[in-house]
Amino acid sequence: MKIAIIGAGLGGVTAATGLHLTGHDVTLHERAPELRETGTGVVVMPNGLAALDTLGLAGPLREHVMPTAQGGLRDRKGRPLLVTDAVKAQERYGPTVVVDRAVLHRALRARLPLDRVRTGTPVDDLASVTADAVVVADGINSRLRARLFPGHPGTRRTGRLDLRGTLPRPPGVDDLLTAILIDRHSGAMFGLFPLGADRLYWFTDAAMPATVPAAEEAREGMARLMADWHPAVPALLRATAGPDIHVDPISRLARPLDSYTKGTVALLGDAAHGMTPDLGQGASQAFEDAAALVRHLKGAGPEEAAERLRRYDAERRPRANRIMLASSRQSRLTTLTGPGAWLRDAMLRATPPPLAARRLAAIWLT
Repeated sequence: MKIAIIGAGLGGVTAATGLHLTGHDVTLHERAPELRETGTGVVVMPNGLAALDTLGLAGPLREHVMPTAQGGLRDRKGRPLLVTDAVKAQERYGPTVVVDRAVLHRALRARLPLDRVRTGTPVDDLASVTADAVVVADGINSRLRARLFPGHPGTRRTGRLDLRGTLPRPPGVDDLLTAILIDRHSGAMFGLFPLGADRLYWFTDAAMPATVPAAEEAREGMARLMADWHPAVPALLRATAGPDIHVDPISRLARPLDSYTKGTVALLGDAAHGMTPDLGQGASQAFEDAAALVRHLKGAGPEEAAERLRRYDAERRPRANRIMLASSRQSRLTTLTGPGAWLRDAMLRATPPPLAARRLAAIWLT
């Protein structure tokens, strides 16, 4: 079957590679002039890695398994709030991977022949695409989603700013690795993860100023906001070079889609279920989409495309929409301030580590 994939982000290249490997005639269309992925680090949760395993694409990622440090949630000074038993969680549910986004992108597309890729080819109208089936993977601000579902309100900003960066790993930060710090005073958040043996990936989440700042301005503002946090936090922010910082206003779909398909067209990844980053499930849900799409289209001919895509929708939409809504709830929980945040912290401290791991597993397990 001839399949066109629109958008060469992580989800798009995964679907393209998987469909190519199962014998379909795939063409991957990318608006940008070259096939690449910019950004910082990506956390791939156990469910995302399992999805890649079914496609035979997880092997190169195994060397990036996150160390089983004591992570969980902490307060702004680094004191534990919610502790997860990382060793037992990985033994039971599988590992979590932290990898440079560009490295991950290269690994996922390595088995896709270059002649299957069309860069510098924006697709703003599906009438211009000749294919038996089309996969729309053009991101959270998808232009094609708006054309397919004109009654949907599209995306909505949450009023928060995501700041992410990478830098060489300095000494004295091991106690914060794999931890996420939250602050009941400001509602801000800081997370820190190892990126290979000698680099770090960090992210912040805080209230967004009136205008989106440039990278260095955003970094300085965040460092001032977090000046009285654990000493490593403002130090890491200020040690990160401007070109290695990425600034994004956090957005999500205003409401879940009622369908991920329309005839022989299917949505995948953020185009289908753009969500806040609070559960770390954006990439993993895209990989689940790709795995399901490949499975449902395996062996299908053109006359079966619409029915096979309806099966994909029936499998993926309920779960991905639940994760999208759960991520928004998690955002509201972790950004609480005042008395509500004090009660949240008390409840987190009272949660036993095995129970915390089981709650995470409810998200990981399909």
